[in-house]
Amino acid sequence: MSPKKSPYFELKSGSVDTLLFVVKTTELDAMRAELIRRFEATPEFFANDVVAIDVRRLGDGEQVPLGDIAKLLESVRMRPVGVVAQPSQLGWVAQAGLPLLEARDRRGANGGAEAGAPPVAAVVPATVQATPDLFSSASSDSVAAAASVTPSGAGSDNGTDNGTDNGTDNGTDNGTDNATDAADRAARSEPALVVDRPLRSGQRIYAKGDLVVLAVVSNGAEVIAEGNIHIYAPLRGRALAGVHGNHGARIFCTCLEAELISIAGIYRTTENPLPADVLGKPVQIRLDDEEKLLIEPLRLT
Repeated sequence: MSPKKSPYFELKSGSVDTLLFVVKTTELDAMRAELIRRFEATPEFFANDVVAIDVRRLGDGEQVPLGDIAKLLESVRMRPVGVVAQPSQLGWVAQAGLPLLEARDRRGANGGAEAGAPPVAAVVPATVQATPDLFSSASSDSVAAAASVTPSGAGSDNGTDNGTDNGTDNGTDNGTDNATDAADRAARSEPALVVDRPLRSGQRIYAKGDLVVLAVVSNGAEVIAEGNIHIYAPLRGRALAGVHGNHGARIFCTCLEAELISIAGIYRTTENPLPADVLGKPVQIRLDDEEKLLIEPLRLT
């Protein structure tokens, strides 16, 4: 019987979402302290998300204990699945025993790093064999947008699908059909979730597409969406839009008094008070060049 006809299981090419955790320092203690500080305010934000450790931003000759970083990510309930590295780093990276992944960045690994932009990548198994701010602006480029991971082990499907798709898509788009676009399309395909009741402290709403809230979001409440968030009432709790890497997502609200706002993992908290021209006012919140939150007044009349 052909393996493809088996009634028990199949091995096929496919894709899943992951994040890139971009390592920019060898100081593990400082990294641990920043990660805990960044996510203790939203402990559920990346809970159970898979993540690839990206070490390409390290300097020449710098190395980090990948096993310790993997344990650190697991301590905040992320699920490390592999490592993205430069060819010159493969020797010490392979010793960690984690799967080696390649990434086709939209601007290239070095280009994206030099521009300071959050990494957006299509991650595939490496062909190289391992040899045993709440509102202070905090760019979350360490934990980046959703990326597409293609598992290995595909036979004729990989040969046909990846050969055709990669040849066509990469040749035409030069790798620009990136994870941000994929997340944006996925969010648009989902119907908007409409909530017409007040959200009290401790309540949490999640939408796979856009989220529309017609009543107050109280302190301690949390609204999360893979697409845009519209709040036609005071926003006093937390609002997180584009949570799977949709850098084009926006947050709209008629009265901004939030504890935390975030788009695609880039967030601000109340540690830095809001300017008077947006505090308690109708605003839209978006990303500028995918790395900085902009809060702009909305003219409703």
